[in-house]
Amino acid sequence: MRRVPRSLLTTTLGASLATILAQHAGAQDMNEQTQASFDTVMAFMGAMGSGDMETMGKLMADDMVWHNEGDPSLPWIGGASGKKNIFDFLAVFSQNLQTTMWENTDAFASGDTVAVFGRMNGVTPHSGKEIGAFSFALRAKVRDGQVVLWHWFEDSFAVSQAYHG
Repeated sequence: MRRVPRSLLTTTLGASLATILAQHAGAQDMNEQTQASFDTVMAFMGAMGSGDMETMGKLMADDMVWHNEGDPSLPWIGGASGKKNIFDFLAVFSQNLQTTMWENTDAFASGDTVAVFGRMNGVTPHSGKEIGAFSFALRAKVRDGQVVLWHWFEDSFAVSQAYHG
């Protein structure tokens, strides 16, 4: 497994990410499968936010698919399948986008599906420019306590403008 530099994936939210999102879900009445899916995705996000690649790897299904929607001229738009390819993909992502702010505004779960919405900001080392706050959405799926799909949507126009300078 390729090691992604911990400092590149670390966000200001860090390990508290899962706790904050869990508070948003407190008002939801979840069945057992829904709660387990929600907890798995929150643990995965928390591990990613704190740079804990070992925990991320444990929470990833061997056949996991990661897909980022957006401007195909950005090197992290597209996708990867399988743990090794996803970690390689994350290395490219972390070399090209340094997250400076991550705010989750809503999170919902139903069965094996979890949706998270929020705002981010970052700097693209490619141009050195700050992106400015932009919106994101995530659709994740869980099977047997592991993430099998991570489908990311972001305002790639704002990100692309900053990336290309």
